[in-house]
Amino acid sequence: MTPPTSPLRRLLLPALLTLLAGTAQAEVRLAQVFGDHMVLQRDQPIRIWGWATPGRTLTVSLADRQAKAQAGADGRWTAHLPALQAGGPHQLRVSGDGEASRRDLLIGDVWLLGGQSNMEWPLAATDTGAQEIASPQNAQLRQLRVPLRASLRPEADIAPARWVVAEAGKVAEFSAVGYHFARQMQTTLGVPIGLVNTAWGGSHLETWMRRDAVLADATLAPFVKDLPSDNAGFAQALRQRLQARVASWQPGLPLAAADAAGWHAARALDGAWPQLQAPGVWEGQGLADLDGIVWLRRAVTLSAAQAGGAAELHLAKVDDCDEVWVNGQKVGGQCGYDQPRRYTVPAGLLRAGDNWIAVRVTDTGGGGSIHGDAASLRLDTAAGPVPLAGAWRARVEQVSVANGPTANDAPTLAHNGLIAPLQGLAFRGVLWYQGESNTGRAAAYAGGFQALIQDWRRQFGQPQLPFYFVQLASFLPLQNNRPGHGGWAELRDAQAQALKLPNTGMAVAIDVGDANDIHPRNKRTLGQRLAGLALHDLGLRTAPATGPVLAGSEVRGAELWLRFKHTGGGLRPALAGEALRGFVLAGADRKFVPATARIEGDAVVLSNPAVAAPVAARYAWMDNPSESNLVGGDGLPAAPARSDDWALETAGKKYPQ
Repeated sequence: MTPPTSPLRRLLLPALLTLLAGTAQAEVRLAQVFGDHMVLQRDQPIRIWGWATPGRTLTVSLADRQAKAQAGADGRWTAHLPALQAGGPHQLRVSGDGEASRRDLLIGDVWLLGGQSNMEWPLAATDTGAQEIASPQNAQLRQLRVPLRASLRPEADIAPARWVVAEAGKVAEFSAVGYHFARQMQTTLGVPIGLVNTAWGGSHLETWMRRDAVLADATLAPFVKDLPSDNAGFAQALRQRLQARVASWQPGLPLAAADAAGWHAARALDGAWPQLQAPGVWEGQGLADLDGIVWLRRAVTLSAAQAGGAAELHLAKVDDCDEVWVNGQKVGGQCGYDQPRRYTVPAGLLRAGDNWIAVRVTDTGGGGSIHGDAASLRLDTAAGPVPLAGAWRARVEQVSVANGPTANDAPTLAHNGLIAPLQGLAFRGVLWYQGESNTGRAAAYAGGFQALIQDWRRQFGQPQLPFYFVQLASFLPLQNNRPGHGGWAELRDAQAQALKLPNTGMAVAIDVGDANDIHPRNKRTLGQRLAGLALHDLGLRTAPATGPVLAGSEVRGAELWLRFKHTGGGLRPALAGEALRGFVLAGADRKFVPATARIEGDAVVLSNPAVAAPVAARYAWMDNPSESNLVGGDGLPAAPARSDDWALETAGKKYPQ
């Protein structure tokens, strides 16, 4: 016999059933990319997706458009809405399995930002950042900073993130290049601009490539075929690989159970240690991909005059943290890869004869070691400076391996975590600033970069997707230049080769670099040059935004003539009256020497008495071509160029070299 239902139960039961029903239906959710304040691409079909209870039919509405979608067996659903013109704000609503909604969505142009730290670089840290942040902002500019995540397999969704409106208190963290680009575009077009920022500092080109593209490359395929299926397996394999690399680099010096307690001491204890050149990151000196702790030691012989009184130790910059001892006494330490290191050495600590400097470097990611300007690596004594650039003894104390992969641990990893989850979005184009991490294998970059551009277009279903990129800025000390040579020069050439693909454009940056900082602070110029490329292709800028480009060459006796196109109304030096710089000539011996240059219409004529029969010429072809000064009539710098097709010095250098 069923017991009678109490009055209280009769009252509570319907409410309980309603609550349970609501809980069961509250399953619908949107992909993380769809957030409040989002910008969606105008004039293209709109795709909205997310997850719900399998089999549920959903209604998706945006502005005055509506579509149905059904969740599949895995719960994923996709709705297709017709194109909308620029405007808003609109509300996005999804119902049928509970409800999800987003507010203040705009329809405009959406640009995907990719690359490494120079694209990632925030507005606040630029030379004009303070005034930009203080100036009136535009609520029609928005950015989504996609959280950095490397993944062994393509992710279905990005990590949680928010769209941010360019307004006081928030615009400081926008990508500086992206911000200046967006402001120029918005001013000209008068439509909302959205930036989807995926840039990852220090990332290699290969990590941004899709698995299918990597497998098509015989050099890269082995690095992804056998990737572990989970993070634990990956971490173990990476640790084993790094430990083997360290053992090879410092033979006979064990890593396991190494006792570093006395490595700061003022005595000759490092005779068996290998050497590292400083300044210079260790990743390019046999310790590729190494994060962890490495000691650097240097013995310095001083005179009595040099040892007298206090001194100041300059260690350029250290990536990322340092602890510093002089003759066994700690004199300082700090963190910050871009911060100059300067430590006081108290009077009485130095002595005539041998002195020991020990630096314990902790690298948390990317490059590691002492880096920067060689002139800033010195000991300023009472009797003058003592240079410290050159060979230091070094030994690895500890290898650090994260629980999961980071971007550069293998090809595809950044793509899997940041780009794959965005497939389905429509973009107006891509802005790209990357290559610094690939200069050691520059020749291979040309094919890889073009493959990436074509594959991204396939992924997003936009075969003509515009792809604009920044050519590498000038970097490294001028005194280290080898005119006609250099990995950075070869990487710039590899980038320029992508211009053979349709709907591409390159912003030349050799005039905005910094010899001592890989991050030039002038991002306004670069953003505006990228905008110039886009506006020209839209028919809103008459003149090409490229600067002079080499169009051909001709030998006339003892002279070599270089013809240029896109001269912007005429060739000239950057400053009126100055001589042209940056040109080199070579004869059949392929030895480049500086050339005297003069302008003849759209040509530059080169000569050098030492080259009676010139064969080839190069312009701005060195690591730091900041002194190269050929510009067009519009002031845009000429792109680095060469007239020859001789084999490059980085030819044969493959990933992960």
